[in-house]
Amino acid sequence: MKRLIFILSLALGLGVGAVRADVAPEVLKGLASEDFDAKQGAVAALAEVGDADTARLLKALSDDAVAVAGDKLVIVAGDQVLDAANGKLLKPAPASPDSISLNNSLRQQVDGALAALRLLSTDKAERLAAAKALLADMGDGAALLPLFDKALKQEQDGEIKPILVQLQAQASLASPDAAARLQAVQTLGQSSSPAVKALLLPLIEKQGDTFAEPDEKVRLAAQTAIKAIDGRLVWSDMAGQVFTGLSLGSILLLAALGLAITYGVMGVINMAHGELLMVGAYSAYAMQALFRSRFPDFVDYYVVAAVPVAFFVAAAVGMLMERTVIRHLYGRPLETLLATWGLSLVLIQAARLLFGAQNVEVANPAWMSGGVQLAENLSLPWNRLVIVAFSGFVLLVVWLLMNKTRLGMFVRAVTQNRPMAGCVGVPTARIDTLAFGIGSGIAGLGGVALSQIANVGPDMGQGYIVDSFMVVVLGGVGQLAGAVWAALGLGVVTKFLEGWAGAVIAKILVLVFIIIFIQKRPQGLFALKGRFVD
Repeated sequence: MKRLIFILSLALGLGVGAVRADVAPEVLKGLASEDFDAKQGAVAALAEVGDADTARLLKALSDDAVAVAGDKLVIVAGDQVLDAANGKLLKPAPASPDSISLNNSLRQQVDGALAALRLLSTDKAERLAAAKALLADMGDGAALLPLFDKALKQEQDGEIKPILVQLQAQASLASPDAAARLQAVQTLGQSSSPAVKALLLPLIEKQGDTFAEPDEKVRLAAQTAIKAIDGRLVWSDMAGQVFTGLSLGSILLLAALGLAITYGVMGVINMAHGELLMVGAYSAYAMQALFRSRFPDFVDYYVVAAVPVAFFVAAAVGMLMERTVIRHLYGRPLETLLATWGLSLVLIQAARLLFGAQNVEVANPAWMSGGVQLAENLSLPWNRLVIVAFSGFVLLVVWLLMNKTRLGMFVRAVTQNRPMAGCVGVPTARIDTLAFGIGSGIAGLGGVALSQIANVGPDMGQGYIVDSFMVVVLGGVGQLAGAVWAALGLGVVTKFLEGWAGAVIAKILVLVFIIIFIQKRPQGLFALKGRFVD
């Protein structure tokens, strides 16, 4: 009769007093037993009750603080010894209690039960954290099924409830009832998680000559669910590759925008353009160091301060290069190419002298850490989202500069017809310097963005100079729209090709495509408009 009352009490979730009167001695005896199954059953019974007393006892078990003293189960809390049945202080304290040992399986069960008990918390954040933790590693889910049912009945939050439904379904996979297993498989089939797919795969596998899942309907439902999950995973993977390609394209866009201006205005193949990215990245590193030493309370905003600093430092370096070297080599492309390559080596060595030959750490601010979880296998990092948005903002500013200002009109005039622009009073030499400064400054902004997702070192710009030129040539010289389409397109295509053929083959295929494209359309995607184009 007592056994029947115990079972009904668990099913109805009665209060502590009603449960303690009949069940607690049996549970405590099971915990004190040397038999593994008895301990496992006792832990399961504690998880089913789900009150403050059982949570305290489970926490003590997890901390190896439960011991046996004579015929009593006790909790050793420092110098004090508490009765495990009710938490009361024992006076006098029993001498030399023997600790209860847990193997890995029992410890996992205890930790899972503790996490499951937090599902009944009044704090939403605690319930959500517990649900996600159980979803990642639930352990013996069958033992926690009554607690999941109880939590699901009282849960009203729209974010937590779907997780509880999945936890309940995962726990039901071990049910002896075929109908319960079928319902669980159908529920799990709505998931997009690789972990859920891994749970369903054993159901359709054979163990010798028989299937692990004896019921044919459940096996067929598992096959259907696996196919549905695979389909959703494919779309999530594709979306992740597209986003990664867009973030790479955003970096290429920032690198290529400045190159499109300088190459379009002066026709200079600037081999040091990648080092201007490096200048911008080291500007971000310097601002981070300054904020850490002088403004530690505002260190998360160093990247905001680094944006104008990187622009003006890179612009100053670019204008100095144009004034001292490049200006004297106009009309001699081979010599200009060699000279700018020499300047790139000078900048690399300068970075090594100032900051060292090793890569330096540029940490993401706290507000750029983490990401947006769109699916189980699709997370969009905040640092890449910010980079995409930042690239769009820079593009808008450059478009306004080129199309709505007097300087932009002069730059477009020199790009389209330098002799005629000079004849009508445009100061072409000054425009060359300003255009080079603006293009270099934009490259510096690209370096700030690159510092948030890549290592910062003296050689970091070397890997982007060829890609930047490919963007400019493919998009069309001096064309912002062409640079945008070419950068984003190359970024996405490169990421898809890397997943299919590897990084090296992907680079080769992209280069071959651009060579063939330029043979057919030398002006690029967008040609300059005008009566005369050099």
